[in-house]
Amino acid sequence: MFYEKYVFRRCVWLLAPIWCAANPIPGYAGRPSTPQENVTLAEAAAVAAAKASTPLPKASVGNQLAANDLLAPTADLLARAEQPAGTPPITGPAAPSQNVTINLINRLVQRGLLTKDDAQDLIHQAEDDTAVARAQATALEHDVAVAREAAQTAVQQTAPPATDDQVRVTYIPENVKAQMREEIKDEIMAKAREENWAAPDAVPKWVTKFRVSGDLRVRYEGDFFPDGNDNTGAFPIFNTINTGAPFDVTGNIFSPQNNVDQNRNRFRFRARIGAEVDLGEGFTLGLRVGSGQDNSPVTENQTLGLSNNGQGGDFSKYQVWIDRAFLKYETGGQPNRNLAITVGRMENPFWDPTSLAWARDMGFDGVAVQTKYEVAKGITPFFNAGAFPVFNTDFNFATNNPSKFRSEDKYLFGGQLGSNIKITKDISAKVSAQYYYFYNTQGKLSDPFTPLTASDAGNTDDTRPSFAQNGNTYMALRNIVPDATNGFGTTNQFQYFGLATPFHELGFSGQIDYNRFEPLQISLFGQWIKNLALNRNYVNGVAVNNRGPDTTLGSVGAFSGGDTAWNVGLRFGKPALEKFGDWNLSLDYRHVESDSVIDGFNDADFGAPLYGTNLKGYTLRGSFALSSNVWLAVWWMSADSIVGPTFKSDVLQVDINGKF
Repeated sequence: MFYEKYVFRRCVWLLAPIWCAANPIPGYAGRPSTPQENVTLAEAAAVAAAKASTPLPKASVGNQLAANDLLAPTADLLARAEQPAGTPPITGPAAPSQNVTINLINRLVQRGLLTKDDAQDLIHQAEDDTAVARAQATALEHDVAVAREAAQTAVQQTAPPATDDQVRVTYIPENVKAQMREEIKDEIMAKAREENWAAPDAVPKWVTKFRVSGDLRVRYEGDFFPDGNDNTGAFPIFNTINTGAPFDVTGNIFSPQNNVDQNRNRFRFRARIGAEVDLGEGFTLGLRVGSGQDNSPVTENQTLGLSNNGQGGDFSKYQVWIDRAFLKYETGGQPNRNLAITVGRMENPFWDPTSLAWARDMGFDGVAVQTKYEVAKGITPFFNAGAFPVFNTDFNFATNNPSKFRSEDKYLFGGQLGSNIKITKDISAKVSAQYYYFYNTQGKLSDPFTPLTASDAGNTDDTRPSFAQNGNTYMALRNIVPDATNGFGTTNQFQYFGLATPFHELGFSGQIDYNRFEPLQISLFGQWIKNLALNRNYVNGVAVNNRGPDTTLGSVGAFSGGDTAWNVGLRFGKPALEKFGDWNLSLDYRHVESDSVIDGFNDADFGAPLYGTNLKGYTLRGSFALSSNVWLAVWWMSADSIVGPTFKSDVLQVDINGKF
């Protein structure tokens, strides 16, 4: 169409003067010539162009540009132009052409308006103009092609090379694009409805600052004891002694003892609800309350119908405890580059793939700093540290003494350095080294004194642990002087017990995840811990438990405890249960020697009822999701004591869990 319009206009302006000479404009010929009535050449050309163009038929682009349509009538035009002068113009019909310009020339030749030279000159000019236009179009197409190629080359040069876990897509069909747009739209709208930001004015603004969460676990637990356990009084409950009145070791009754021979069935629950409030500018406030039949730091289980500690039994109500209360400041704003400082009662700030050192429900009181920084793609080191008060001396200790005793405050100082590592597209790892320094947790022998009653206090009574499970080695705290008032050591030997060793725990942790079968994952995890502070010679001289057998009459065996703990396990399935049908299985084996870690802070399920240390055995677990927020879990744990009297325990737990 471009060529046709160009040539057509060219012909009109060339032929207009000739046509005007042969066809006078009405109202112009024979009239007196005046300046106002003279018709200019431009006006005549415009009228001629209008007449010449009005009746011409339209033609297709393809036919208009055909070179033979333009050149075919040339011989006929020249023949007409060679007619002798005065010969009437040829008026016979010319063969019609699909080219508008050719038809126009034919009409002009028929009317005798073109000479041979004019016709030839017109044809040559039209051909030249067409060639020029085609050359310009070809050059333009070439420039566009060069620009497109240059742009594509620039994109390829600036785009980063594809890695092993990337796929470069150069073309996406329109139907696939449309499907992707719809799926993304549906996901965004679903998320918007779930998080209530599709209609931001639907709730007050202050409500959006609250993130409320909660969970409930209902459990059946069966505790089973194989034959052969030592039930002769070899498993005292030191926690009961240390949290009550001191025990007279010269009395005629047994100290509080653990059950090691009668099976038990229990129904238990754990309920927690809390909220985190966005205070703005990086600050967050967190609160949570939870269940628990006592103030144990390692579990929030409440046994249904339990009738001790002044609660439970006969459908009595249960107590609720403050479980979390913290203030956190976060900065950085990037998932792999941030810093968080937390004060108050908080979650465990240390990464722990097992429960060797810390129970799963464990909370920490104090201040913690957590930071991570991605130094290279796939490598993100992290550092966690904190200072935590473990025990604070009663302000009036000792209560019934006019003269008070010095404080025996206890602290934990901990640090952990590790890294997340993306090894390949399918393999990632997380490793860490940690050091936990417990200050002043070891028991101390008191100054010599003679207690006349159980209410008389020793000056080191507060060095005993305020909470304990089982397994650690203990020593007597009171240095009681034998005299006539106590039958020279045969009566009134009221005693408390403290930990026989300090605890400076060095540990290494690791986990490797293999994601070749996504969404299923295979994970290998493990942990190793050693108490660097254990002094066997000293402990052997003061230990009241964890001694080996001795055949010599009237003597006790040597200290046989240990300072090392380790755990290794394998997990397969969905790492997170997100929808119905998701599942995972895990199997691990542990070996926890008596004084490797403080027994009052580690696993509160393995080896019931002697939870803590001096245990070895395996745990098998399976979980299955009933919905996105409800799942079943079954645990089987089999444990044996490592040293000391014989103890074996098998525990079955069946849980149903719900969360929001």
